[in-house]
Amino acid sequence: MEETKEKTYNKIKTRLSIIDIVLDILLLAILAFSGLSHFFADISSITSKDYINFLIFAFYTGLFFSIFGIPLDFYGSFIIEHRFNLSNQTFFAWLWEKLKSLLLTIAIGLPVALVFYFFIKKSGHLWWLYFASFLVIFSIVLARLAPVLIFPLFYKFKMLEDGEIKEKITEVLSKANISISGIFSFNMSKDTKKANAGFTGIGKSKRIILSDTLINDFTPAEIAIVFAHEAGHYKHKHIIKNLILSTAVIFITLFICARLHSLTVEAMGIESIYALESLPILMLYITVAGVFIMPLTNYISRRYEFQADEYAVKITGDKESFISAMEKLANLNLADKEPHPAIEFFLYSHPSIKRRIAFAEKLELN
Repeated sequence: MEETKEKTYNKIKTRLSIIDIVLDILLLAILAFSGLSHFFADISSITSKDYINFLIFAFYTGLFFSIFGIPLDFYGSFIIEHRFNLSNQTFFAWLWEKLKSLLLTIAIGLPVALVFYFFIKKSGHLWWLYFASFLVIFSIVLARLAPVLIFPLFYKFKMLEDGEIKEKITEVLSKANISISGIFSFNMSKDTKKANAGFTGIGKSKRIILSDTLINDFTPAEIAIVFAHEAGHYKHKHIIKNLILSTAVIFITLFICARLHSLTVEAMGIESIYALESLPILMLYITVAGVFIMPLTNYISRRYEFQADEYAVKITGDKESFISAMEKLANLNLADKEPHPAIEFFLYSHPSIKRRIAFAEKLELN
């Protein structure tokens, strides 16, 4: 039996995801235990300022990863997306978006990295506690500012015009008793044929965003059901629950990894936990921990998605639009409607389309 386009696309993307994870762990292990980190530390220690030397070390480490990561990223995000007719980007448009992402990563990552190094250098074996606290606060601030400062760097946002779509969304907002700062559309079509929508921001920056691909390809009733799903996340307090979960994960992960890092540094005879050559060891432990945590966080996320689906269907009373919206999203995004259970368990933050539709069909409406 010939494999479908969706199956082929997702098989490739899954393999690339697994390769990316394995490659990160392999490169970190090489960096940590082959002597390469000592070499990078030696050529980075060219000033009397520890923080400058740390940034030079981070640059060399990033360059090392980029040698392997950029070709993989180009193949996955440009070549494959074009092969399956999902991308609307030219090569130079793709390159420009990647450059913006790199500059943004540096702008955000640089101060975070310096704060990390300050704590590990000044706070001894309790560095993880202070840095975890900083990360939680920083992530909340970032969530507040992202819709107004970061997202507009990549897309043009405009208020949704009056019409049937806005009326149906406003109706859902009224039923759900949700207040927001605005309903915005954004030009996702400049990059891809895929569709997306969601709640973004917290506090006064909370808003609805709808991709132009969604607006152009879906009926008003289907768009309303997609939004009602996002409203379900809000009503079930998934944002707050995810914040609590991520806070727990950050603190527990950093505590365990800091302890393992300290023991390894001592066993290897490295001068201190903040010695430059010791830092890839810590990153290796954090990366491996992330792999082990992924199935748990994905499981919780999939449960949240079912809860949001149930809310959407019940508040609109429109199973048909939910099912047709799921089918359209699957077709537009080339989603695998029935992935292998093991792949879904480990890698999927959303339930498969087939399971979501089956779940909706069983719901009883008042």
